[in-house]
Amino acid sequence: MKAIRLAQTGGPEVLSLHDIELPPPAPGQVRVRHTVIGVNFLDTYHRSGLYPVALSSGLGTEAAGTVEALGEGVTGLRPGDRVGYCTGPLGAYAEANNVPADRVVKLPAGIGDEVAAASMLKGMTAQYLLKRTFPVKRGQTILFHSAAGGVGLIAGQWAKHLGATVIGTVGSDDKIELAQANGYNHVLNLRRDDWVARVRELTQGEGVPVVYDSVGKDTFAGSLDCLAVRGMLVSFGNSSGAVPAFEPAVLTAKGSLYLTRPSLFHYTRTAEELQDIAGDLFAAIASGAVKITINQRFALKDARAAHEALHSRKTTGATVLIP
Repeated sequence: MKAIRLAQTGGPEVLSLHDIELPPPAPGQVRVRHTVIGVNFLDTYHRSGLYPVALSSGLGTEAAGTVEALGEGVTGLRPGDRVGYCTGPLGAYAEANNVPADRVVKLPAGIGDEVAAASMLKGMTAQYLLKRTFPVKRGQTILFHSAAGGVGLIAGQWAKHLGATVIGTVGSDDKIELAQANGYNHVLNLRRDDWVARVRELTQGEGVPVVYDSVGKDTFAGSLDCLAVRGMLVSFGNSSGAVPAFEPAVLTAKGSLYLTRPSLFHYTRTAEELQDIAGDLFAAIASGAVKITINQRFALKDARAAHEALHSRKTTGATVLIP
């Protein structure tokens, strides 16, 4: 089968297409034949070496397709089932992958393969951020960075559905209208606006109870300055680079703040947690509360171009690969 491999970490140029042999699924695994593959910023962290991987390696953790074969001991699934996964082993950038059966979610009839592959990791991330890490309540005002990104577009819609007033940030003016169309009441340009002052102004000087920050280095200090007393900074990504070291006493000085660095993998440790979060996401999509926007599609062989597009900061919504 065709698969993207990396023999070394680095920029998008380290991605290359290879013919490989996929072994039969091991006990407890299923082979999923992919129809659509999700592309996420997490993939760039593995590719660059920010999150270490054993080389040579596959790439990608998210895809949708059909079950093609079962390993020994697998129950509850059968060949032909439509499934998706987003917390499986690396190797989704391929025509097929062997995945632990307890990491696979059956897709409801109303959720197409493309929507599933474009939404599972991003949508399940939005779910745990808004409902588990800091449960958003009706009437609260929150700040979400990268409002026009894949997670941001879902989170804006979902937070609005939960009754929050949502402030979002974007990197350019051409993304403002898109964010506004996806639930954001106020959209600020990180490169032009004094966004910290504007957040304080929009909250009558109080600050927000939570900031969701996937940008990292460029926004970390400002995010802390946007928080109300005892507010929480949820740092869940590094699109601008890793957050620099800091003294914990800074949290005290700025209002006894909380800081967490969560991961979807820790919120889906069990099969039950995984199914619960996925089920809530699929229900939100089916109800119309959350709509999935797929604005970039690339062939599997063009994975390098997909990563270059991500780094350009010009992508919006979800990006997928088609095997």
